[in-house]
Amino acid sequence: MWCDTGMSIASEYEHRKKLNKIREDTNKRVSDLRDHFAKIEKVKTEALKKTEEMRRAADKEITKLEEEIAKSNLTGEVKKTLTSDITLLKKEIEDRATEVRNRIAGTVIPS
Repeated sequence: MWCDTGMSIASEYEHRKKLNKIREDTNKRVSDLRDHFAKIEKVKTEALKKTEEMRRAADKEITKLEEEIAKSNLTGEVKKTLTSDITLLKKEIEDRATEVRNRIAGTVIPS
């Protein structure tokens, strides 16, 4: 009986050691995944910033162009056409920015 108890203690110790190893491996993997999710969040934030920068830069250039057109010697019909084209471009830029923001927001990040 004395040997059996010694064997069961050794056996229990080995099983607990294996359980702890599995726990450590799992914890490390979870930690690695959290690191990956943090990197994804950082990339998403940067992408949103770049989208906003793109939109603001386009707005600034369009505003400049609108001022130039207003000051120009172009005919009223040409100015009207250009203004219409500018309106369409503004809508296109906003649609693209919205599409990118929605795509970024749609990236699933588990908590």
